[in-house]
Amino acid sequence: MNRPSLWAPWRISYLEALDKPEACFLCAAAEEGLTQDELARRLVLLRDDRGVLMLNRYPYTNGHLLIAPLTHSPDLQSLSRDQRIGLMDLTEFATRVLTQALNCHGVNIGMNVGRAAGAGVPGHLHQHVVPRWHGDVSFMDSIAGIRVIPQAIDRTYEKLKDVCDRMA
Repeated sequence: MNRPSLWAPWRISYLEALDKPEACFLCAAAEEGLTQDELARRLVLLRDDRGVLMLNRYPYTNGHLLIAPLTHSPDLQSLSRDQRIGLMDLTEFATRVLTQALNCHGVNIGMNVGRAAGAGVPGHLHQHVVPRWHGDVSFMDSIAGIRVIPQAIDRTYEKLKDVCDRMA
């Protein structure tokens, strides 16, 4: 069968990492004392006592955010009440940042808890916040089964970081 190829070379680091036990990238993003350059390399938009807010390096669409508690906890019941409240508070903040920075029309919010539920990092609970726009499911998604991400991640980071810093 002759099928066209869609090149996405940035995905190889994710695929290679699936087979290697390595440090939790959410814990690395939540580390204290990181320089601004280190935060930017890790795509961290905000880190405070509520948790860490960062861009997903392998996004569903541009602006796909991850929110995680500072502690490496696998599920909601492992978090304290204050940690759960902090997670939701950061989620609300993330929706405001996305709306202002990217002018999205809505958001999808969700968690995959446990490997069986699709969690890519089952040991560190995190929430996804995905911006959505009217008509963002184009013919590429419908016909070709390919989602087009229209903005480079470094440009998305810059836009979100600017708004996040002003709103924080």
